Amino acid sequence: LETKIFSDFLLSVPLLVVGFISSTINNQSYCFNQSFTPAVFQLNNQIASVSIKMKTATSPYRRLVSFLFTIISLSSLANVIADEYNHKYSKGDPVMFYVHKVGPYANPQEAYNYYSIPYCAPRNEEIPSNKKAEHGFFNQVRSNSIGEYIGGHALRHSGHKVQYLPEGNKYSEECTSTAPLTEQDAQKFKLAAENTWVYQMYLDDLPVWGVVGEMMAADKSDKENVKPFVYTKRTLFIKYNADRIIEVELLSDPKSLVEVKAGVQLKFQTDFEWQATQQAFHSRFDKYLDQPFFKHHIHWFSIFNSFMMVLFLMGLVALILVRTLRRDYARYGIGSNLDVEEAYSDDEEEMLDENGKPLMDEPLIKGSGGAGNEDSGWKQVHGDVFRAPAFLPVVAAIIGTGWQLIVLTLGVILFALAGPIHGEVHEDRGEMQHAVLYCYCLSSVVAGYISGSYFKLYNSTKNIGRGKTSTTGNSTWQLTMFLTVMLLPSLCVSILSVLNGIALVYGTVNYIPFVVIVKLFFIWILLSVPLCVVGTLAGRHAKIQNSSSSGCLTSSEFPCRVNAIARPIPEDVPFHGKPMNLIPFAGLLSFGSIFIELYYVLTSLWNYKVYHVYGFLLAVYGILAIVVSMTTIIVVYFCLNAENYLWQWTALASGGSTAGYVILYSIYYFLFKTSMSGFIQTMFYFGYMSLIALTLGILSGTIAHFSASKFVRTIFRNVKVD
Repeated sequence: LETKIFSDFLLSVPLLVVGFISSTINNQSYCFNQSFTPAVFQLNNQIASVSIKMKTATSPYRRLVSFLFTIISLSSLANVIADEYNHKYSKGDPVMFYVHKVGPYANPQEAYNYYSIPYCAPRNEEIPSNKKAEHGFFNQVRSNSIGEYIGGHALRHSGHKVQYLPEGNKYSEECTSTAPLTEQDAQKFKLAAENTWVYQMYLDDLPVWGVVGEMMAADKSDKENVKPFVYTKRTLFIKYNADRIIEVELLSDPKSLVEVKAGVQLKFQTDFEWQATQQAFHSRFDKYLDQPFFKHHIHWFSIFNSFMMVLFLMGLVALILVRTLRRDYARYGIGSNLDVEEAYSDDEEEMLDENGKPLMDEPLIKGSGGAGNEDSGWKQVHGDVFRAPAFLPVVAAIIGTGWQLIVLTLGVILFALAGPIHGEVHEDRGEMQHAVLYCYCLSSVVAGYISGSYFKLYNSTKNIGRGKTSTTGNSTWQLTMFLTVMLLPSLCVSILSVLNGIALVYGTVNYIPFVVIVKLFFIWILLSVPLCVVGTLAGRHAKIQNSSSSGCLTSSEFPCRVNAIARPIPEDVPFHGKPMNLIPFAGLLSFGSIFIELYYVLTSLWNYKVYHVYGFLLAVYGILAIVVSMTTIIVVYFCLNAENYLWQWTALASGGSTAGYVILYSIYYFLFKTSMSGFIQTMFYFGYMSLIALTLGILSGTIAHFSASKFVRTIFRNVKVD
């Protein structure tokens, strides 16, 4: 009996699975044409009798067999839908034709549902007369991924019945408005013509664009009296190679322009013409890449210019390290370690550099014990330079988030560069958004570890001089963990929530549905947050050797001990010793190394370009890291020389100041490089640019802090302190 029941499972489970999936597909008609699934639907008749046998099975058998045959059935189902996703067709196969959006050409984010314009649906069996039939495709939402929704790609079925290689390689569909245009419909067409509205469609994942209408004079003799006209006929030229679609072009017939006014009944026509080509399938997206624009000689020159800036800054830093610091070492080292009598011995050539110049700026004062050479300079702050910065949990959270952004950015760029292996990111809608989500979640452990270890390291110095020792169990580490978890999501959610609310109120396609938001929340709460917590705990328990005694800290991480009493910071310092005077110059140099590439990125975001030169982006990313590091080292050195030991916040501000110039450049770009207008587009533009600037500022500030930390540790490690 048990053997018979098990054999019944082998027959019934796949029928149940396929029947359930086919029923789901039947309800969601955007995934399949009915011609794909007649054989599958016949299986539904067997489900009732087979399911009775399923109930007699034991639970372990049912779970095991269900799991195995679910995989087998899904694999078989994948072969059924291979045409749409593998882009292979046979003669007569249906080809999915989706509509995306329509809106002003100058405002890419002000995009509405295609059928918000009173276009009529084509007349075929897919569009019954009532337009509400169970199996109609018209305006049905396609099964879109999370990445597609984030990117604003909420595709809907056009209602056109497109077949691969129809008879005669030509096919035409037309429709007539069911009623004359109302005044409201006429105003919609007029608005579209006045503002040059364009629509976007997808056929076999290839995008095409068309213009809704134009403003022109009805009478050629009276060119000043312009009226709205709409295109009523368009032709899609579909080029194919064997069983694959290679290229799609859309042309609107100028002869089909019809004046739009209330009471007019419009007749729309769409022609599909198939043409053979020898072009390879892998190159079908090349026409969208605009190689002359992205690989212009100015682009190459900007990389060379940035590289020369790197060499200059590296030379300047080398000058500081080799010459200036050497003189400092000689002054401090001789002044504090040589006997005064030896300093005035006959062996004076040892106090000269290779050019015969004295290593010491001032002669030693006999009997002073060398103290006269240490009246000022960066060595004076050796007892405070490793003191914990103000608002330590905030600094730790910023640095942890910054390292997460560094890893995330590098991971996404490398993923895009590996396009020839897994598929170019510009060929699949939402793939780049998916890459960002994955890298963000996985890099959360980096944020937690860096913030936890940084907090533990500097938290040891907070209680010096208070008569108690610091412990890693300090309750403020929980605040650090909370800030690390919430910092980046709070920035993103606060900005994107406002933009999503605007998209909802105005009914644009950029609105992210509530279900998608819930999915994103669960991804964050179930994956990103636990990884960040695990990273924070690992960083908190990282091994750091320290011992506290006599109010001073000695750590293997710190070259110098921290004094019990903080040293006052001098106020009367020269211009180049004040951080607020140096930070803007550091940000300007950093911005100067990336602004050309920033122009190309912004053009891709706001002007219908497809960014694909990720090799340039990786090079500029490396150049930015080097420039930020070099400029921050210079700023920190000048501040330490002015006996200002608050280098942590100075370094963060030095690198983060790049964000201020990005905001200023975005304003310039908005005013002089685009024709954007209107409340929706303005809010979306500055909302996204603010988010880009903030994340870039955190990333650059973290790189700056890392470089400054290495520099400070290096110079104080080589100083002998009494």
